[in-house]
Amino acid sequence: MNKIVRSIVAFFKMIYRGLDRFIVTPISRFIYHVGDRLKNNPSHIEKFLNRPHILLYLSLFFAVGIFFLVDSQVITLVENEAEILSNQAVNVLYNKEAYVVEGLVNQVDIILTGRKSSIYLAKQLGDHDVVLDLSDYEASDTPVKVPLSYNQTVDNISYKLDPSYVMVTIKKKESKIWTNVSYELLNENKMDEKLSVDSVELDKTEVIIKGSNDMLEKVATVKALIDLSNKKYTDAGTYDITDIRLVAYDSNGALLPNVEIVPNTITGTITLGTYSAVVPIKVLATGDLITGKSISSITINGKSSYSLNIYGEKSIIDEIKSIPVTIDVANQGNNGAKTYNVTISKPNGVRHISEENAKIVVSFGDEKQKTLDLSNIGYKNLGNGLKANLVGSTSVPVQVKGVQSVIDSINADNISAYTDLSGYGAGDYEVEVNIESDDPRVNYVVTTKVRISITQG
Repeated sequence: MNKIVRSIVAFFKMIYRGLDRFIVTPISRFIYHVGDRLKNNPSHIEKFLNRPHILLYLSLFFAVGIFFLVDSQVITLVENEAEILSNQAVNVLYNKEAYVVEGLVNQVDIILTGRKSSIYLAKQLGDHDVVLDLSDYEASDTPVKVPLSYNQTVDNISYKLDPSYVMVTIKKKESKIWTNVSYELLNENKMDEKLSVDSVELDKTEVIIKGSNDMLEKVATVKALIDLSNKKYTDAGTYDITDIRLVAYDSNGALLPNVEIVPNTITGTITLGTYSAVVPIKVLATGDLITGKSISSITINGKSSYSLNIYGEKSIIDEIKSIPVTIDVANQGNNGAKTYNVTISKPNGVRHISEENAKIVVSFGDEKQKTLDLSNIGYKNLGNGLKANLVGSTSVPVQVKGVQSVIDSINADNISAYTDLSGYGAGDYEVEVNIESDDPRVNYVVTTKVRISITQG
């Protein structure tokens, strides 16, 4: 009420200032100049104007007359203007316990057209209540066109709603019990990188979902959204969580906003831990060296082998045996050594690594070679229910290339050789022999194929 009174008072003050500035003052000046012209020639008009308060009466008379002309819009002092009230909330009226409505709008724009003073008054008065009244509509699978209404507060302005109507579908609300509430972790990247989630316990895994029948049929999962950006998660330990929001998703992972969940929030606990492992950096080389050259040594931060700490969930960390770093040695070899400043990328699932950069120095020397006979040849990717055996010679020669000091330390027992039998069925085949090696200082060449007999097991 106080807001309305202040608005009315401000409106009439604005009218008073306008009348004084544009009517009373100009008329007073006009009469003064007329009187000044006639002062040397006294007349009846001059005598009339010199009467006490006559100027005040005349000004009041003209002001009231012009006020009524303007108020009745016979005279328009200002042109009509338009103003948009954006994003006004829509109040939807319907039985929320019995029905579900699809196609609703949450906000509309109100376009006001009229005199500036009227628009100003309309903006100050009222709450601009936009209503979508569905009280008289029944449930149906057919969309219906329903107009929006606006409680206009000033009569001499026009208004338009955008949109002015909506197409809605009203359906009966049904419910069923959902017994498998899972959880989803949000903002995991905002949690301390050395922490990981060990476990989550929800106090409730059974809820009621409500909505139209066809919408309930789309529900694939109901999840509790756990926000890990909470600043209290600073150390390993168990934390209580309240107001965990529940949402429903379809089979494609899309949110289903028209599904109501009762209760809509639950509580639970989350246990945070810190798990780490020490793993070595493995250097991988790409590109071909200059002919006759090989890598003689590789140092990482001045050491022949270098390890770092990785943090994350135990199940992921335990599967990681090394951190790969790739360098390009194409056309190298004549310069004795080359230094690489590399960035260490975190493997998938690793939340934190103790170092993100490394200095790798690769030294080169003259390539030498020797030949070894391999007899311990294994198989990979053999189909289920099949057996493989070597036919004929059970050994193949392999050329080992590298600098002398490196190849001297290699013998046939520490070379892992295998044949790839993916796609092979029962029968006899000649297949290539592959060498499994992650040492960029050594190059293995096998030119002889082996004969394999594959039989049903």
